[in-house]
Formats: sequence, structure tokens, C-alpha cells
Amino acid sequence: MPATPHLHTNGSDHRPLPPKLEGQLALCATYPDRVLFLDIETTGLSHYYDEITIVGWSLDGRASTLVRGADSSCLFEECEKAKVLVTFNGIRFDKRFLLQEFPDLILPDVHIDLMYLCRRVGLTGGQKAIENSLGLHFREDIAEVDGFAAVLLWHRYLRGDLAALETLIRYNRADIAAMGAILDATLKQFTIHPDLFASPVKFLDWSAPKGWRDLPCDLKPAARDLSNVLNFDNLFEKTPATQARVVGIDLTGSAVRGSGWCELVGARATTTTLHTDEEILDQTIAAKPHLVSIDSPLCLPTGRISVEDSDPGRDQFGIMRWCERELKRRGINVYPSLLPTMQKLTARGIQIADILRGKGIPVIESYPGAAQDIMRIPRKGAGVEWLKLGLREFGISGNFQDENVTHDELDAITSALVGTFHLANLSEALGTDTEPPLIIPEVNARSSKTVIGISGPIAAGKTTFAAALERVGFSYTRFSMVIDNLLVERGLELNRVNRQCVGLEIKESGSQRWLAEMTVARVATADRIVVDGLRFPEDHAYLIERFGGGVRHIFVQADEGKRRVRYRARENGEDFDQSTCSEVESKITEMKALAHEVFVNNADKTEVDVRVGELVDYINGEKLCLFLS
Repeated sequence: MPATPHLHTNGSDHRPLPPKLEGQLALCATYPDRVLFLDIETTGLSHYYDEITIVGWSLDGRASTLVRGADSSCLFEECEKAKVLVTFNGIRFDKRFLLQEFPDLILPDVHIDLMYLCRRVGLTGGQKAIENSLGLHFREDIAEVDGFAAVLLWHRYLRGDLAALETLIRYNRADIAAMGAILDATLKQFTIHPDLFASPVKFLDWSAPKGWRDLPCDLKPAARDLSNVLNFDNLFEKTPATQARVVGIDLTGSAVRGSGWCELVGARATTTTLHTDEEILDQTIAAKPHLVSIDSPLCLPTGRISVEDSDPGRDQFGIMRWCERELKRRGINVYPSLLPTMQKLTARGIQIADILRGKGIPVIESYPGAAQDIMRIPRKGAGVEWLKLGLREFGISGNFQDENVTHDELDAITSALVGTFHLANLSEALGTDTEPPLIIPEVNARSSKTVIGISGPIAAGKTTFAAALERVGFSYTRFSMVIDNLLVERGLELNRVNRQCVGLEIKESGSQRWLAEMTVARVATADRIVVDGLRFPEDHAYLIERFGGGVRHIFVQADEGKRRVRYRARENGEDFDQSTCSEVESKITEMKALAHEVFVNNADKTEVDVRVGELVDYINGEKLCLFLS
């Protein structure tokens, strides 16, 4: 039985003991053998994505450890015995993880979180900082280990290093042992009535019982089932993602410091460092990617019109977007997009994305740190070699394996991987109706949406093709439907001339993306969608950004003679040459180059129906994802 010297109870300048805590301490003193000092280690800080690696506790004069994958019945039994739970930051962290991984676990109703108790007496910071301020010494042999190192110890253990697990357990045991000493020291700052306790207690004797430094005798090497480990092959092997061309850019705020750049073709990465916007744009465009993924904010918070603090909406709308708040809610640290140190980066990212989208190249926003957490890859803070190892184990090869590459280049690989996830419809979009999304991997998010975008010159038969798809179950929408609504609001006649004028007005005002959003919004809940009337490269880019690999862009063309005949048959005296020379038709040639398929529509509607039937058969054959050319 641990020694139980008398608890300190004197001091005229001490703080009064809060009534709730008074009752909790009385229970602790009455049943010291039923006070459960507990601490967990995890793969990271996010309760949403990370998991427990070990659970350690001291109860009834014994120190115990549960390693992930072992029988957890001992933890359940010990928790049922306990009357009081003592943790450090356990309310926000440990308890949340425990109940998420062990939903049937019954924890004591009484919970003393030392972090908040310490704050009452002016002790702030993490547990190690408080130990140092109190002159406590429990970590002589593991002084350099902290929470971040604990994550790496688990990674080392999974890769065959049993000694790393032993160090992790020692670190966890030290955390638990110190809790009793912190509780003892903190209570000395309160005025406690001498009759409160049934018997004198020193809680250190219960958090650090005899033999608390002794390691469990049944530790074993990690049994890794590689078939269950996330990697490129088991995620993407049945999709054309293995041939996807994705550019990843880990952007910096200026050309002075180079940006990491990666071309990822399937699982093969080629990286470099680029500086100027011109270099980044030239190399990206030359790669002819299916998608570009940029680690940079690519939009402003709703209500903001500029990145500067002088923005008139600064005080009202703040500096954070919804996606950043959501990541923080999930336990992933992220910088606000308009923090002063982020403003140049955000402006640069938006500018580069706009230029690429104007050329029809889809661009998504990614955050490598979040992606690495989700993919169980150590972040770059762990060191270049750990990030290299994580990428290799995920199945990525390339020049980074043998060359000295920068952290930023490795993050660019991760950014590109997010693009691959998105093209495979294995992603989650964190955004709002007014803020384009940040894309993160989501391995269980297989989308069932199939979107066919139709472009082509006037009277080529775009609407005929789209109508055939509508007849077999696709929900139909058309860019001109949104424009017609605007014409009605303005009291203007619904004709081609007015539609082209308003369409040009929208394009020149920089609102083409808005037009695409409004067009898709009409049918957004449908699983199969046909979008008629793509005219600008931004339209092509938007559909892929929104729907990933479920998009097929079909360019419908016909001989000019056929088109003239069709045009005369349906238009009321409007001039064919004038209509085709309109500014809103000026990008049609570029649209053909962007399309995944060119359908020549010189015959009757029978050929359209045949091609649509083939397309539907392809889709019904569960080849939904990645219509990549």
C-alpha cells in the first residue's frame, strides 16, 4: 500500500476551495484506491481522423498500459472500478478519443481535469511546462520526448522498432505519474478544512505506485496487415486514376522563396522548385494536367473583397473562411486565409488559379497537412526522411526517393495526391455556397454522380444530344436557362441576340463561375446530370472542380453546311454568320481541345441515340469515375 502522508491544509493567503471540487476531493480522499489517473497517446491531435495508440493508467496501486490492437477488457474493468477520473486536458482530448474508440466504455462520473485546476492557481501551459515550473522530475531518461515525438515513436514501432514502443510507454507513464504530484502541489494553493478528509492522502503515491516505471512483460512487435493500409494501389487500382496527370503546387507568398511543384502521373512524381508566377504557370500548362491542386487559399471569406486589412468588411467578416473553422473543429490546425502573414499567399493563389481556369485547367485548393493526417503520413515537421518514407509506403515513386528535395516539394506531392483522390471521387469538399471548397481526401466518399457537359458550335446538335440523355434519365440544365431568368427580370425578349449580350456581360464582369454554379444548382441533387451549352474554358474547369472524375465533356460538331441548314430551319430570320461570330462563341475552338470526346453529328438523330446508348451502357457498367482522356 502506498504511503499516505497528510495533505497540506494551511495558509491564510490561499484560495478558497470551490464547492464542487471540495466534494470531488472528499471522494478522492475517501477512496484513493479508486482514483483513476489516465492518459492516452494518439496518432495526432484530430479526434476526427486520428486514433489512440496506447492508453495508460494508474489505479489501486498498479500502473497499466493498453497497446492498440490488444484485448481492451482490462481497460473496461478498471474504469468500472474507478470512482474518480483524473487527467490533464482530458475533457477536451482524452475523454473524447476514448468514447469515440470505445463507445461502451463507462468512465467515472467525477472527472478532475488538472489543466483547469492548475489555471485556478495561475499555472498555465502544457503539462511538461507546469512540471518544470513546479520543479517536478519524472522524465530523466525521456526528457526530449514530447507529444509530437510520441507520434513518431508509434510510426517507428509500426515499422518494427519495439524499443520505440517501450519509450512511448515510458513517456505515457511519466505523464500519469506526474499527475499526482501536480494535484498535490495545486491543492497546497487552496484553503482546505482539516476535517474534510476521512484520512490523509498524498496523491503522488497513487499516480506513481511502486513499479510504475516497469514495462509490461508481454510487449510484442507490431502486426501490420498491409492489405488494410491505405496505399495508391488498393485505393485506385480499379480506376483510371492510375493514369491521371495532376500538378500539385505548394505555393509560397512570393517569388523570393521557391514554391514546391510536382507533376504526378499515376503514382510517379517528378518534383522541382519554381519561383516566379511565370515559371509556375508555364510549367503547369506544359504538363497538360487533368487537374491542378494548390496548397493556398483560393478564395476570400464571404463578404471580403480584398486581402488587405483595409478592406471595409474586415471587422464584420473577419479573416477566416468556413473551411478553416471546420478543420479546426476537427482538430486540424490551419492558418486563417487573411492572417497578415497569409495575405500575399492568398492573393497569389487566387491570381494563379484564375489564370489557369481561364485556360480550362481545373484547379482545386488543398491542404497537405490535413491530407497527411488523413492518409496516416507523418507531416513534414517530422523531418524530410519521415515524409519521404510515408509517401513511398503509400506507393508513390519518383525523383524524391534519391534526390535532395525540399519539404515544399514533398508537400507538393501530397497536394497532387489530393487531386488524384478528387478525380477518383474519393474526396470531401469543405466549402459553402459563397466560398469555393477546400478539398480533402475521403476514402469512403465514392460519389455516384455522373455529369455530362455538352459544348460545340451553333446548330451542331448540342441540345439534341442533351435531350437524348434527358430521355434516358439525366436531369437537364442549360446555361441559357439562367440567362433567360435575367432577361425576364429585365423585361427583355428571350432571343439569341439578348442571350449573347447578357452572356458576354457576365463573362466580362468576371462572373462566369457564378453562371456555372447557378446552372448546376438547378439539378444539383440529381445523380445523373447533363449540362448543355458550355462556352468558355472556365465552364469545363468548374465542372471537374465540382464533380471530379464523374465528368465527361463532349464536344458536338457538324459540317458548316449541315449547321446552316439546321439554323435556318429553327431560327426566325437571325443571321447565321452574325450569331457564330458573337464574342460568346469565340472560345469554341478551345472547348474542342478541352473535351474528352468529339462527337460528329452529321447524320440524323439515330446516331445520337446510338452514341447516347453506348454512353449509358458504359456508365451502367459501373465505370462511373474518371472519364479521363
